[in-house]
Amino acid sequence: MQNIVGIDIGGSHITLAQVDPQKREILTSTYGREHVDSFEPREIIFSSWTSAIEKVAHDLSREHLLIGIAMPGPFDYENGVSSMQQGKFMDIYQVNIKEELAKRLSISSNQIHFLNDAAAFMEGEVFAGCAQGYKKVFGVTLGTGLGTTFYNNETATDEDLWDSPLKDSICEDYLATRWFVNRYAELTGETISGTKELLDKPEEIRTKIFDEYADSFAEFMIRYVRSYEPEVLVIGGNIAKAFPYFEKRFISNVKENNLNLPIKISAIFEDAAILGAASYALKKA
Repeated sequence: MQNIVGIDIGGSHITLAQVDPQKREILTSTYGREHVDSFEPREIIFSSWTSAIEKVAHDLSREHLLIGIAMPGPFDYENGVSSMQQGKFMDIYQVNIKEELAKRLSISSNQIHFLNDAAAFMEGEVFAGCAQGYKKVFGVTLGTGLGTTFYNNETATDEDLWDSPLKDSICEDYLATRWFVNRYAELTGETISGTKELLDKPEEIRTKIFDEYADSFAEFMIRYVRSYEPEVLVIGGNIAKAFPYFEKRFISNVKENNLNLPIKISAIFEDAAILGAASYALKKA
């Protein structure tokens, strides 16, 4: 069996596991998650990443090891070089991460493959999730940000639609968690942290906010996603867990605009990026 480790790197964590390519599943006994502060100096970041990978891959042959890494952008995914100048990972700007990790893990840089985190989500859903068997799939991750990705029967790409115009601002301002937080505060003067807390609020306010969100989401679909002609829409991220609360209005809106397609909610959520990163590394190898 090919030795594969799938890795999901975020601004505050590294999550990783060995993946069984035949069964298309994570080996749960190898699953690891470590806190890594992206604002730390580069040596601390690299040491933390290396340590986490060593723990998960300790029993695997280094010669035949493949590593797939889902990483936020901006990033040179082919060469493994970070282009993030603001906020997270500033101290590894323009550092060749692929070569740095290969040296620390005593493997070839050709054994490490990077891809965008939104694309990794989609690769995972196609490889082992709810999008298996489809050839053209559009995916959105709805959470702290807006991720958009398209699978074209070969690979998934990051469509980077988060900052596209919508209403009087950009898409992410209407579709990410902060919209729920801000809108609830506008209407009530109170604070919530996201959709999970909104579910516990009175039905009248809850329905109003979810209806508004459904309208914005449908407008985004009609304006930006229709042209891809996907066979299916896959929704992931924490807001997807609240989909039943805005599903009916959302579907009604898109159908009124002659956009009819199946909608699938991610079945593997957080594991999608790990599985996607692993399957991408296998493709590249």
